[in-house]
Amino acid sequence: MTQLPDLSVSFAGLTLQTPLVLLSGCVGFGEEYTRVEGWDNRDIGAVILKGTTLEPRMGNAPHRVYETPSGMLNAIGLQNPGARYVVDHILPELPTGETQFWANANGTSPEEYGEVARIFDDSPVTAIEINISCPNVKEGGVHFGNDPCMAARVVEAMRPHTSKPLITKLSPNSADIAATARMVIEAGTDGLSVINTLVGMAVDIENRTPVIDNISGGLSGPCIKPVALWKIHQTRAVAAKHHIPILGQGGITCAKDAIEFAIVGSDAIGIGTGLFYDPLMCGKLLGDMSDYLERKKLNSYSDLVGTLATK
Repeated sequence: MTQLPDLSVSFAGLTLQTPLVLLSGCVGFGEEYTRVEGWDNRDIGAVILKGTTLEPRMGNAPHRVYETPSGMLNAIGLQNPGARYVVDHILPELPTGETQFWANANGTSPEEYGEVARIFDDSPVTAIEINISCPNVKEGGVHFGNDPCMAARVVEAMRPHTSKPLITKLSPNSADIAATARMVIEAGTDGLSVINTLVGMAVDIENRTPVIDNISGGLSGPCIKPVALWKIHQTRAVAAKHHIPILGQGGITCAKDAIEFAIVGSDAIGIGTGLFYDPLMCGKLLGDMSDYLERKKLNSYSDLVGTLATK
C-alpha cells in the first residue's frame, strides 16, 4: 500500500497537523466555523483568533464590508471584547484538543502590545500573531507595519512578556518588506505572516461618497494573489537565512493557489476570504494537494516549500 504524503508541518517550533491556518478575522474567535455542518478540525493546523486589543473596542461604523471584483474590502476596526475577556471567557469554550489556536495581538503603542502578549502568555493559545499592519484602524496598525523600526520596537516590547512563538504579520504596503522582515527577525520574531491586506477604497457614484465609512479598508481575496506571491518571494531569502518560517496568505481559494504559495516559500498556508466562497474548502484543498504531491513523487508538503526554479 502506497503511503500518502505527509501534510503535517513544523512551524516556529510547533507541529501543525496540516499546513492550513485559518486567518484572523475570518472565523471570529474560533467558534463560528464549528457551526458549519461537515466541518472537520483535522483539516486545519491552527486557527488565528480575531484581532484583540488590551481594552474592548466597538470597531468602525458601517458600512464596514464591501464586495469588489474578485475580492472584498473590510474595515471592521478591530471590534473585540478585550484580551482579558477572550482569555477568561472565550478560550475555555474552544476545542483546543482538536486543533491549535493562535492569538492575534493589536495595540496603539509598543507597550500595549506587550501587555496583550503578557495576558495571552497565560492561556491555551500556542502562538501569538502580531498585527502591525492593520489598514483599517486610525491609530497603530499600518503605521507600525510601514516603518521597519517601529515594527521592530513592537516585537521587542512583546518578546519579554511571552515564551510562546511570535509571528509578525507584514504589510504589503511597506516600501521594503524584506527590510521589515529582517528587522523584526533581529528583534525576536519566530515567524512571519505574509501578507496582510492591501489598502483600498470604493465609491458610491450616486451619492459621490466612499462606500466604506472609514473611507479606506483592507482589500483581500483572489485579486491580491499575485502581490502576495511576489511579497513572499521577496521575503523568503531573508527568512530562510535565519531559519524563520513564513505563513503565506493572500487570495488562496484552491489547491493550485496553495501549491503556488508553497513553491515560492510558504511553510504554512493561510486561508481567509476563501472561506466566504466555500466554508468547507479546506478538506477539498488538502485532498487535491495530496494528489499533486503523489503525482510529483514528493513525500511531504515540506518537500515542496521553497522549490521555485528561476532562470
